[in-house]
Amino acid sequence: MLKRNLGQSTRSIYLGLACLSLTLHLLLACFCLSVLQTACTPPASSTSSIPRTDPQPRQSSSSPAASSSHKPPSAPRKSNAFDPDGEEALRAETDEEKEQTRLQNLNQRGKGRSRLEELFRHPLYNLPRPPMQQDDWLLRVKTDEEEKGSEEEEEDFLPHDSEWQSASQEDGYDKITWTSDKETHPPWLRFHLGITRWELYDRKDSNLDQLTHYLATQPILGAVQKTGGTQLKLLVTFPNYGQALLKPMRQSREAETDTNLFYFSDFERHNAEIAAFHLDRVLGFNRIPPVVGRLINVTSEVRELTTDRRLAKTFFTSPAGNVCFYGQCEYYCSTENPVCGRPHALEVSMATMLPDLSLAPRRSWRSPWRRSYSRTKLAQWETNPAYCDKVKETPPYNHGSRLVDLIDMTVLDYLMSNMDRHHYETFESFGNQTFLLHLDNGRAFGRHSQDEPSILAPLKQCCRIRRSTLLRLRLLSRPDFRLSEVMRESLAADPLAVVAPLLSEPHLSALDRRLAKVLKVVEICQEKHRDVVYDDLEESDQNYDSQSD
Repeated sequence: MLKRNLGQSTRSIYLGLACLSLTLHLLLACFCLSVLQTACTPPASSTSSIPRTDPQPRQSSSSPAASSSHKPPSAPRKSNAFDPDGEEALRAETDEEKEQTRLQNLNQRGKGRSRLEELFRHPLYNLPRPPMQQDDWLLRVKTDEEEKGSEEEEEDFLPHDSEWQSASQEDGYDKITWTSDKETHPPWLRFHLGITRWELYDRKDSNLDQLTHYLATQPILGAVQKTGGTQLKLLVTFPNYGQALLKPMRQSREAETDTNLFYFSDFERHNAEIAAFHLDRVLGFNRIPPVVGRLINVTSEVRELTTDRRLAKTFFTSPAGNVCFYGQCEYYCSTENPVCGRPHALEVSMATMLPDLSLAPRRSWRSPWRRSYSRTKLAQWETNPAYCDKVKETPPYNHGSRLVDLIDMTVLDYLMSNMDRHHYETFESFGNQTFLLHLDNGRAFGRHSQDEPSILAPLKQCCRIRRSTLLRLRLLSRPDFRLSEVMRESLAADPLAVVAPLLSEPHLSALDRRLAKVLKVVEICQEKHRDVVYDDLEESDQNYDSQSD
């Protein structure tokens, strides 16, 4: 009995030792496998010797995992001996996302790139001007010495510090004090003081933005009908004694001029005045006073403020409930052709007024290529191809730059299809050595579906053009500075652009088409004549050299 119990105990001990030995062998085997696997796996921070398939270099990322919500679900990654966690695949996807992000940023920058700013940085838009002399400024503030001399000669009410103080007691006007410091002047006065013999304004002058903002936002204190002209326009007054010429919206931007109408029977368009200013600036002329669009309340800002009894009598409410008026003028001032709000809101153009004629007299010149303004008769230039030979012998076109100045105006008018250029003006104090004012452009941009070749008669007959103008026209025909593109960008800055584009796409396309025709006319002239280009850049080079010295 004792021998049987001893044998069972011995077998139990042997079985336990065998299990313990097997367990130890299994643990040792696991440990060895683990060591071998670790030795075969490359460290995560080291660079794999397997060539990468992605074309972009690896970039470090501050984010452990980029968002991939915009991607379709990817197939599950399989582990292998060299990449058990799929780490290389993860890095490849992260690099791909980074590259997409980089391309998106480049695209955004490309979309935000301003062609207009790049155009204005071009050397052709930054030509040197002659050194400014005192008589090259239209108006100027008297110096202290001049002011003292005038005080000694006559008694006046100006204080010794050369201040001008408003004496107006009318409600709404600002109580302001102006001194010789231009910082005390309102934008409209700084514009007047910036007019020179060579241009109405300096495109790089910060006052230009201030002036257009001023026209678009200043409260209106009064509105009266502007005398003269053939169609309705108003003269509005602002609190700081500034004024603007207002032209109301008469038809939609998309409406084309009826082909059965004569050029002198067309409506004037408010958006044409705005677009003409932008086009003149894009061409580098700077000869149209700044114009801006504005949405006004025809009741509270015109009807209730006007002191013009003749204008006030023409207000009425249409059957549709809109407030309308028509004023008094030669054309389209009747109840059949009223200007109407919707029911009170009215789009208008606001043009900067030039200095008063008592301060800066202007001379009006009859254009040699003036139309007959007759339904039956033709002008002399329309029947005589050699008409320009006579013009070239007539002052002031027989010397100086007056003829190429007129050709500049011709190019502007052709691009915007303006047939209503019967006169032009210059400032008297500058004599004949000055630029032409490109005023009154309301009948431009009437038709986009056809071009009027007769507008180019001065260029075709004279075969003469300023070199700087020709080079800028060629620049604007290039794809990177296409005229329609820079005009679209320029017009988008106008306040009325949020309502609708100032020029429809057909009108913008017409600009490119007409520009190509202008350059073709110049090309034909150069094939027939030698002395076609008036080299004004040679004068600019000489001016630059004198300024450098």
